[in-house]
Amino acid sequence: MDGGAARRARQVLVFDADDTLWENNVIFERVIEEFLTWLDHPELGRDGVRALLDEIEAANAAVHGYGSKVFLRSLGECVRRVRRREADEGELARIAGWARAFEADEVELIPGVAETLAELAGRHQLLMLTKGDAAEQRRKVEVSRLAHHFRDVRIVPEKNVGTYQELVRTYALAPSATWMIGNSPKSDILPAREAGLNAVFIPNDNTWVLEHGVLDPADEKVLRLERFAELLRHF
Repeated sequence: MDGGAARRARQVLVFDADDTLWENNVIFERVIEEFLTWLDHPELGRDGVRALLDEIEAANAAVHGYGSKVFLRSLGECVRRVRRREADEGELARIAGWARAFEADEVELIPGVAETLAELAGRHQLLMLTKGDAAEQRRKVEVSRLAHHFRDVRIVPEKNVGTYQELVRTYALAPSATWMIGNSPKSDILPAREAGLNAVFIPNDNTWVLEHGVLDPADEKVLRLERFAELLRHF
């Protein structure tokens, strides 16, 4: 991909939010580490309980969507599956207490995000596309103080090929001049490419395991960057 050409021509840059603009999954991982220590199952061990929790989360995400409420539901179900009984009042109170981890009045921006978006907004049209619980995502967008950089912020329950096709129709986008930028192969890169958009993959070490996926190394329409600020070299 000719980065210079992309920078000269006005493009539409569509940004994922969680773990692309700000840290998100690291909060879930911290709670999971506390949960595994607390549950302390001698037979399954930490790895066994984590594998079970991943299985439960995948099933619940397919039915109930994403966000901290669904996550806490998954923790309760994991207790039931491991203990082979319903969680008691004390266990439910402990799980409910972890909700506070997701109620902070600020988000931790990825390094370089604020400065990079400010510059890109003067060159290109920016959109934000984030999935999850609508109220939870709106709160994070608000406290991030980034919304003014974007033409629109779109919150969806899931990101699949249909999501990106609808995005193209809604905003009358030209796929060849539109880029989906994110950290998740499963939600950001693969379905966007299938819908005909270009993509920019910026990995995050804390990406949720259920968002992993295999990218085609021969796909020239996927730009791979190490850091968010590198976008300025290409756009």
